[in-house]
Amino acid sequence: MSSHGRYHHRKNGLGLMLPFVLGVVLGGMGSPAFAIDVELTLEHAMQIMAAARGPMEQAASNEEMFGIIKAADKTSRIGDDPATKPCGSSAILRTKTYWFEYFGREEGRRSKVAQQEVRMPEAKIQEILNMPNLEMEIGLCGQEEFFAEGADVALQQGSTNIMAVDKGKPSRGRKIPGSETDFVSRFSARFAYQDFDPQAKTNIVVFFPDGKLVTIEADFSKIK
Repeated sequence: MSSHGRYHHRKNGLGLMLPFVLGVVLGGMGSPAFAIDVELTLEHAMQIMAAARGPMEQAASNEEMFGIIKAADKTSRIGDDPATKPCGSSAILRTKTYWFEYFGREEGRRSKVAQQEVRMPEAKIQEILNMPNLEMEIGLCGQEEFFAEGADVALQQGSTNIMAVDKGKPSRGRKIPGSETDFVSRFSARFAYQDFDPQAKTNIVVFFPDGKLVTIEADFSKIK
């Protein structure tokens, strides 16, 4: 199967998610290091993918590859770590860099399995470069299965509140193993990069119909 074919089947699963992502660069020209930036170039995208691909190609076992993926997941998460605080609040920020690193690791993994070079089509890279929004997956904890129904979310930067341009329906709560009362629900929200300051300290505020608020702190200037 060609490298294009190997990635084509992923489009149906990720195609709805990918167009909503905003990018981050590591010190691009004219931008502070680690600040969210939408001005990624094709060359920079390929450098990010190559850097993420290398460790996967060098991994000696499936366990080592899983460890690389698990460590990478932590760099895109803000708020509580589910591994240490299962009933907490957190968000995974899916930026352009997030996806380029993700696909770079996939290239490395798939190349090892196929024992030949597998690369993402340039057209798909360009599709990610053109994404206009930041997507985040928000995880919340409550005490019954449908506790997150009706929840909404905004970014708070100083006195400014930025509403999501789109929001998914919260999932039915999943009971936390070992707990009789705690359930975890997740939903996705997308924010237009042009609506917020990509370098500012930010609160992700989730509010419920009963007036309850949950706040997750995020310093966008430090996000990779």
